[in-house]
Amino acid sequence: MVAPESRPLTPVSRVLRLCLHALLFGLLALAAGRAVADDVPRAGWAVAACALFAAVYVAGAAAPVVDRSPRAGAVWLALLGAAWAALLVVSPDGLWIAFPLYFLELHLLRLRWGVAAVAVTACAAIGGFLAHSSTPTPGAFLGPLLGGAVAVATVLGYQALYRESERRRELIEELITTRAELAAAERGAGILAERERLAREIHDTLAQGLSSIQLLLRAAERSLPAGAPALEHIGRAREAAQENLAEARRFVRALTPPDLEHGSLAAALERLCTAAPGPRVRFSLSGAPRILPTPYEVALLRIAQSALANVVRHARAGRAEITLTFMGTSVTLDVVDDGLGFDPSSAPSGEGGFGLPAMRSRAETLGGLFTVESAPGQGTAVAVTLPLPAETLS
Repeated sequence: MVAPESRPLTPVSRVLRLCLHALLFGLLALAAGRAVADDVPRAGWAVAACALFAAVYVAGAAAPVVDRSPRAGAVWLALLGAAWAALLVVSPDGLWIAFPLYFLELHLLRLRWGVAAVAVTACAAIGGFLAHSSTPTPGAFLGPLLGGAVAVATVLGYQALYRESERRRELIEELITTRAELAAAERGAGILAERERLAREIHDTLAQGLSSIQLLLRAAERSLPAGAPALEHIGRAREAAQENLAEARRFVRALTPPDLEHGSLAAALERLCTAAPGPRVRFSLSGAPRILPTPYEVALLRIAQSALANVVRHARAGRAEITLTFMGTSVTLDVVDDGLGFDPSSAPSGEGGFGLPAMRSRAETLGGLFTVESAPGQGTAVAVTLPLPAETLS
């Protein structure tokens, strides 16, 4: 048994320890006082035995190594037992010391050894009483045995309460840690969502507007005759529009999620497969790659990350494959694994959730199609198809 006091003492454990000290010294004082008051033949020896027991007890209680080392605790108990045996020989009142000894033995020894020590102590108390009494009584046997049983039940109950308290403390610490991690994750998700929103707004408004202005200026430039005075102003306006369009695209790239900062979507997916823990994950690219708008790349990357996270956490798969396919008018992402599979009809659904609902929401926001094919024991296939925007088809 590992003593609860191996952790910092709580107010309750301090009170219990003080009560044990008070009980033991009170019983020693009672035994010494009765020996002197009754003027028994060996009163001096009884007082000396009580003093010896008290000295051994104080020395062990003041030594931190007794609580920390089972071996030191066993040695201290052996010394206490020897001093108590000497007290039993000279005084019948020494048997009352057995009760605090029960708690010490159960506290310092492992449970099975502690119960064995309690049994030996009870037998010694009975033997000490019989040695000083010529007429055995049932109480001589029942008292030490019942005291030992009560001590064992009390210690076991206290240990159960302590373990429950420790579990609650650990749960509270885990809850606090989880709340902090969740808050940090929410802040990070909020930052990423705002970056994605700004990138989408810049791409869909400023960049598209500047591109349209440039096209109109080109058309105006072609419609004017050579040498027209306005050609110079139109050329400068077109260059300014071109510079601002490049600047807008730089803003979009700067607001792109970190996974897409150092390359294309295909490169980000390949890095994702390489870094994935657990099953072997392979990436394959099909079709002629095209430059996709930032919202499309972000959505496909986030769906791949979420699907692969499900594979790692739940599928128990041996291998998985991520495939990015560019077709004539659409782009498709497939995540397939050979894991346990599940029943899609029983999976959580609805908006605003996590996992599959979140993936479906991302795909449908861009006008795409999201499908899940799975069955128990047959793996899982997640597919999302997004229609390519008109500007990428030209």
